Amino acid sequence: MRSALKQALECVAGAVETATDSAGVTFHRVPAAARAQLADPTLDFMSTVPSGVRIEALTDAAVLELDVDLTHLVVQGTDSPGTAVDVVVDGTLREAVRTAQETVLIIDLRTRATRTQPAGPVTLRLDLGEAGTDRRVEVWLPVSSALRLLDVRVPTGAALRPAPAAGPLWVHHGSSLSQCSEADRPTGAWPAIVARAAGLALTNLGVGGHCHLDQFMARTIRDLPAAAISLELGINVVNLDSMRERAFLSAFHGFIDTVRDGHPDTPILVVTPFICPAVEDRPGPTPFGPDHLFHAAERPAHLATGSLTLRRIRHLLERGVDLRRRAGDTSLHLLHGTALFGPADTADLPDGLHPNPAGYRRVAERFLPLAFGENGVLRQTPLGARRRTR
Repeated sequence: MRSALKQALECVAGAVETATDSAGVTFHRVPAAARAQLADPTLDFMSTVPSGVRIEALTDAAVLELDVDLTHLVVQGTDSPGTAVDVVVDGTLREAVRTAQETVLIIDLRTRATRTQPAGPVTLRLDLGEAGTDRRVEVWLPVSSALRLLDVRVPTGAALRPAPAAGPLWVHHGSSLSQCSEADRPTGAWPAIVARAAGLALTNLGVGGHCHLDQFMARTIRDLPAAAISLELGINVVNLDSMRERAFLSAFHGFIDTVRDGHPDTPILVVTPFICPAVEDRPGPTPFGPDHLFHAAERPAHLATGSLTLRRIRHLLERGVDLRRRAGDTSLHLLHGTALFGPADTADLPDGLHPNPAGYRRVAERFLPLAFGENGVLRQTPLGARRRTR
């Protein structure tokens, strides 16, 4: 076996930035400048969880080995299910490669205190098929663990080179409901399911806990050569009680304005919040309780003026999109998140906030025809006519 790390890095898709140092290679989904400005360790961590990041290569290798260092964040009182990596060979999804060898970072959501159960690196062996046969290979990296890539190896004499992009670029931004750490495998994240079914290249900017209409994410989307854009908005604003109505309206319009600076005509789909029973009609924040459920915090009534519930956020987003469409932006569309995951789906909401794997699959099944079906709103301009990109 020989190292093919350099060649493998040329095959990476779905990352915003790649950072290399003496400890290895990290794939980021939030730019370094933004992370430095916010100086939030949770943003740093979630940026390195490579949801949607993948190696897309053409190779005649029979086997591919990845040396990785994994860190899995879990809530105190719960256990890590381990980490999964997916392999797709010539379009066929193989059994996930799983490991329990990972550093576990345990967080108490009430106090934000953390403790660590360390573990060393692990080698993941991916069997690809008969040696000497050229094939397209996609290696989908974890949705639930931060990953540092240490090395990639192929058999001596085997080639590894970038594959063509899977299709036009779809950029999606959202919360943990789009990062999908609860999915049972990387290709089980609903944006990944949709991208594979629709023949799209995916950049998933769903960042757990960090979808707050931040200008740095708007600028990131602005500068990506997207053929289609979707934005799952609102839940984190309630989770952290990060805005009142006045700030939310301005932030929404400023976010869309910034994206439109780089994408004046690109179709954009705004997705309002999925169902979250605790805060449908009560404002956040949403602490995690000893019953392992998210709850709306008790707050004095005099602090409620201008506070946001999910029902109110859906109304404001609907009003904002309608205002912009009437002003001429007919490439901007709205989809209520409850059409993707609503009151009838709460049995698949084990913690009261995040869908389980079956729930994410259902979201994908519903989103696909609405966004990318024959009459999907993100297909209003033929995607094949748009610029393809990695």
